[in-house]
Amino acid sequence: MNKSELIDAMASNSGLSKADAKRALDGFTTAVEGALKAGDKISLVGFGSFGISKRAARTGRNPQTGKEIKISAKNVVKFKAGADLSGKVN
Repeated sequence: MNKSELIDAMASNSGLSKADAKRALDGFTTAVEGALKAGDKISLVGFGSFGISKRAARTGRNPQTGKEIKISAKNVVKFKAGADLSGKVN
């Protein structure tokens, strides 16, 4: 499902217009981005939680040449599904 299909589904499930659903989705993603940038964790009970995990610098290997390369440290976004979501999927 891509963004426009998600907007269509949100509009049909909530009774919102497609324009309102798009604004709601854009507002949600902007709020999540801002909270994660600030180092906060977002928890939606039953759905799941978004958080930041720090990945340490490490040495990797170029698969084409076999040459060692340095991979710098970075923050990665993690999502952990909640119990309700996991139960509905399985």
